[in-house]
Amino acid sequence: MNVISTSRPAPSVQGTTPERTDDYAAAAPVHRSLPFGARWQRDYPLALMVVPALVLLLLFVYAPLVGNVIAFMDYQPYIPITQSPWVGLRNFTQLFEDPSFWTAVLNTLEITAVQLVLFFPVPIALALLIHSLAWPWLRATLQSVLYLPHFLSWVIVVGFFQQSLGAGGVLNTWLRHLDLGTLNVMADPDSFVLLISSQVVWKDAGWGAIIFLAALAAIDDSLYEAAAIDGAGAWSRFWHVTLPGIRPIIVLLLILRLGDALNVGFEQILLQRNAVGPAAGEVIDTYVYYHGVLDANWSTGIAAGLMKGLVGLVLILAANKAAHMLGEQGVYAKS
Repeated sequence: MNVISTSRPAPSVQGTTPERTDDYAAAAPVHRSLPFGARWQRDYPLALMVVPALVLLLLFVYAPLVGNVIAFMDYQPYIPITQSPWVGLRNFTQLFEDPSFWTAVLNTLEITAVQLVLFFPVPIALALLIHSLAWPWLRATLQSVLYLPHFLSWVIVVGFFQQSLGAGGVLNTWLRHLDLGTLNVMADPDSFVLLISSQVVWKDAGWGAIIFLAALAAIDDSLYEAAAIDGAGAWSRFWHVTLPGIRPIIVLLLILRLGDALNVGFEQILLQRNAVGPAAGEVIDTYVYYHGVLDANWSTGIAAGLMKGLVGLVLILAANKAAHMLGEQGVYAKS
């Protein structure tokens, strides 16, 4: 009777790697994709759970996108949309010839730039501060205090600032008692951008720190210990351990912020636009509301909104490309 040996060939004495034999090839794992029926049988409960969210996404996100065709029509809301005449790019031409539209664009870009510089770093700094606290009770208390303003509506936030910095607010009351005059902060067009940026920082900085706290918690403590053993100081540990650990999240949120650059807070600015005037308080969203909705110029309003969406798409694609060039994954991985 023949005996078949199942022993593997011995490695070479000289340290060279032996050739791959059929035994090795047979032992290597082979990954075969399951048929669709088997995968459906395995994953159909998860697919059914996704169906309600998918239906909501189709109904309230993708289906309304069909309405963008109004930008190329002379739309009348009281007749069927199919009977509205096509006008091509006339609405865009009228939009670009409107000086108030370009005022809104410039104001939007100015607010975006200021908030990117003043607001974006604040949640990172707060997360680093909270993460560095040694006492858990102090960390939890500080988090609760910083998160609370996020749950307040903009009506309450603007009212709070009005009672603090308005003409009859606390600040001017003190200034009158000291015979120093008054400051009309809430109605000053020159300081309007700084005012709304400070409101955004006060309201949402604590909430924005949550995702950075999660990224900091994911960093392995052994990295800090190894760096400390090697003689790294606090600044070196931050630069070589903490910052690389949260850098992907910073890049991702920065890309998303650039893609959402032209959305600067409709409700917040609408509540304060009349106090500073359209020249300082008009942004693209309020332009669409006043010139498109209130003036019943629907087609021009849709054209302005469509242009805002296209610019946001270009910004997010360009920022994601820059992230790939810097070695980061960005919103989606480079193919």
